[in-house]
Amino acid sequence: MAKSKSSRRWLAEHFDDQYVKQAQLQGFRSRAAFKLIELNDKYHLLRKGMRVVDLGSAPGSWTQVVQQILADSGQIIALDILPMDPLENVHFIQGDFTEDEPLALLEETMNGQHADLVLSDMAPNMSGMGAVDQPRAMYLAELALAFADKWLEPGGNFVVKVFHGEGFDGFVKIVRSMFEKVQVRKPAASRPRSREVYILGHRRKLQ
Repeated sequence: MAKSKSSRRWLAEHFDDQYVKQAQLQGFRSRAAFKLIELNDKYHLLRKGMRVVDLGSAPGSWTQVVQQILADSGQIIALDILPMDPLENVHFIQGDFTEDEPLALLEETMNGQHADLVLSDMAPNMSGMGAVDQPRAMYLAELALAFADKWLEPGGNFVVKVFHGEGFDGFVKIVRSMFEKVQVRKPAASRPRSREVYILGHRRKLQ
């Protein structure tokens, strides 16, 4: 079957993409690694000895960044609905975060210990219809925030992918109520035409 014009354009952009090339050279599983690298370089989110939860981790590029910085220290728990090839010193859970069983398994793995950093790069399968995609994306962001509300250590940090659209402003307002400082950032590695941005919640407030 012949590729559509949009598919051909995506393939051309993908293979000409500097971040795709750098990911291949540096051994990262996807170009998304450079989004977290930029955010960490600017805001010092990661340090050795942390307990980090990575939601929406597959194929594992963010987890690789966390793993490299933590080295053999701390704890990394990753979760995704898709399979992810193993990474050393990473506890991976495959399951749908919107369902009770994977969430219960994640919480069991926490073993009563709170996280220092919760990362969420979760996104729904995009249909191209904003009226469908935006609510799905906001729902995943809200679930990630609810998890952080329960499991993030006071003083801990939160990073979540969201998309500009309906529900965005209200979500940011809730995040501001939970953290001492909140920033909205679009890393250079995010594709320019994408509506995705990352909300950073710094220093979880005492509740």
